[in-house]
Order: sequence, then C-alpha cells, then structure tokens
Amino acid sequence: MTAQSAAKHSPAPQTPPLPQAKPESLGLSSFRLQRMSDAFKREIDKGTLPGATVMVARRGKIGWFDALGKQSPAASAPMAHDTIFRIFSMTKPIVSIGIMMLIEDGHFLLSDPVAKFIPEFADQKVGIENNGKLELVLLKRQMTVQDLLRHTSGITYDHTGNGLVQQMYKQSQLRSRKITNAEHAALVASLPLMCQPGAEWNYSRSTDILGRIIEVVSGKSLSAFLTERILAPLHMAETAFHTGEENVGRLAEPFPTDPWTGDKVQLFNMLEKPVMESGGGGLVSTTMDYARFCQMLLNGGTLDGDRIVGRKTLELMASDHLGPNVKVDSPLMPAGHGFGLGFAVRTDKGMAPFPGSVGQFFWSGMAGTFFWIDPAEDMFAVFMMQGPGQRQYIRSMVRDLVYAAVE
Repeated sequence: MTAQSAAKHSPAPQTPPLPQAKPESLGLSSFRLQRMSDAFKREIDKGTLPGATVMVARRGKIGWFDALGKQSPAASAPMAHDTIFRIFSMTKPIVSIGIMMLIEDGHFLLSDPVAKFIPEFADQKVGIENNGKLELVLLKRQMTVQDLLRHTSGITYDHTGNGLVQQMYKQSQLRSRKITNAEHAALVASLPLMCQPGAEWNYSRSTDILGRIIEVVSGKSLSAFLTERILAPLHMAETAFHTGEENVGRLAEPFPTDPWTGDKVQLFNMLEKPVMESGGGGLVSTTMDYARFCQMLLNGGTLDGDRIVGRKTLELMASDHLGPNVKVDSPLMPAGHGFGLGFAVRTDKGMAPFPGSVGQFFWSGMAGTFFWIDPAEDMFAVFMMQGPGQRQYIRSMVRDLVYAAVE
C-alpha cells in the first residue's frame, strides 16, 4: 500500500499526519515495499500475529504506511492506521528525552547521584551470590542519572533472569500498577543491586526511576510533565498512560495464547488508569503519534518549528556510552551495538545478523512494537503489533525487508 492509498485511512484527526510522498521520490522501491507487506500478510495468514502496522519514512516524508490483518483476534475489525497499541519499553526513549530536557534546563547533571533526588538509594547494597546465598556488599560508588539512562545502574527486571536478586524482585509488589511512582522507587531502592553501578549493562527498571526523578524535580506527575513538554508540542494526542472508553473499538490485542509456545498471554488493560505511571513501559500510542516522535529525533530534536531537545544533547544520547569496560551479556543487545542514553546504538556495519547503518539508534517494546532512526539514510521506521513471543523474530524481519527497499 502506498502513502496515497494510506490517506484513505487517516489517523485520528487530533494527531496531524506527517507529509506523504511516492516511495520512488524518496529513494524507496514501491515494489519491494509491497513485497514487505506481502511477507507480513503471510505471517498473519500463518497465525504468527493477529495484525500489524508498518511505516517507512525518508527525507521528511512517509513513503509507506500499511495496516495489515486484524486489531484483535477476538473481533472482526481490521487493523487500522489509528489503532492504539501498548508500546511498553518504547516509553523509555520518551522519558529519557524528558530527563535530558531537565538537564538542559539546568536542574541537575548526568553525573549527579540518584540519591540526590530519591534518598532511599543512598544506602543500597550489591547482592553477590555465594553458594546459593546472597551476600550484601557496599557500593564502590553511587549510582548516577547517567547509569539509569544507559542501564548500568545495577537495577534489574525480574523477567530477564532467575538470579537471587531477580527472585526478590518477583516476590515484591514491583509489577503492581496500583502503587505510586514514589512507592515503586522506594521499593526498588530497598532491594539489592545486581552488580556495582557502571560495571554491567542490565536491562532494568532504571527508566521507571528516571520517571520518578522527573516528578521530584518538576513537581508534576510524570504524565503531566510528558504531556506539557513533549507530547503536546509534538501533537501526540493519542499517547498517554491509558485511553478512554470511547476508543474501545481501536485497541490492538494479542492472541490469548502464544501461537508458538501455547503459553497464556496477558497484557495490561489500556482502558484502566494506573496509579503507577511507568516511565519504563506504561504508555499507549498510535503509529502516527510515535512517527512524529521519530521525525523529531531524525530532525535533530525539532519538529514543525518546535525544538524539543538540543541537537548536541540528542547527539550525546545517540552515542555509545558503554565502551569496552562495561560487561554486556544480553540477547537484547545485538552484536555490533552499544547503548546510549535511552537508545541502543549501532556501532559496526557488520557483526549484527541484520542490515542497518553505523549511528542508527532504536528501541522496542515487549509486546512487539519497534522503531529505529537512521540518520545516515535520513530514514525512520515504525512497526506496531501485539505479539510478545514473536517480537525478536519480527524485529529482524522488519529490518531485512525495509532495508531491501532502500535504493
């Protein structure tokens, strides 16, 4: 489907669309983009996922925006350009931009200790496993805001492993959507760290803590700050921590059981307003809303004349902050990549088992949403689905198919 046919199914009127153009005028092959859509149709027909949207934009204009399959396996409504998705960890880049805006405002430094804003973190210990028991040791240095942004804080997620610290996470109330951001941060601070701050890259609840820092520094709720400083200026009117009952017919849902493993799939209710506004994974959004965020990033921090973040600040965020001395052992970090301040960053042309460009930065969400920014090609892509178990396979497939269409 070309940008022209996509116009028949425009997104919700309150979110202005980005300009559209024929693929060939943007250096994209319409034939190969159609082949991409056909590949996803095959996956939908095979029962891999209920439906998806895929957008490819280059040189400031959308060259391809397709909606395929169904919004929900339990309903007949087709996937639409304005379907609403749980974007989970694609919340993280938005919150990370928010933190950097406060740094640009002069409120604090990247090197400031987290305990400066949340005192409970001052007395944290590191949990070292020794013969099946957890030994608590003192910090060599305090965790910093930069550690939170690049996931070198020592904080973890309970679903990324089964170590003793992660078991403590599982036994806590950290997954509850009924605790406040302040209560959540205090609970994380009460648990041991996986490692010394700065020693390892561990994907974690660090961005939830950044969300709490935004609240402490700004004096506003995380949702109020994000809306005022990022979402409203970018006209991302469909992005929030929940959506209203009037949108019940626009919600994307996964298969109730994973088509590959048979495991039950349970995602949060998008219509329920949570007490905890998770900076690490709580937002819902649409493809066009997130595309506006992506275009701002690709433009170096500005969109439609509104500067959200400084060009040099964004350049810092999209640079590798790990280097050779930080241990990385995670399937979330592909070969030939590092991690910046809120984004993964491609550092090598090769090594990774999929195409891309050096300097490309990106992240994804647990339910299958995915985006990347490629400054070298002046291009971004946004892919949305709700298929948690298929997310890694589909992410690589999206990269293969989109880059095949670049002339």
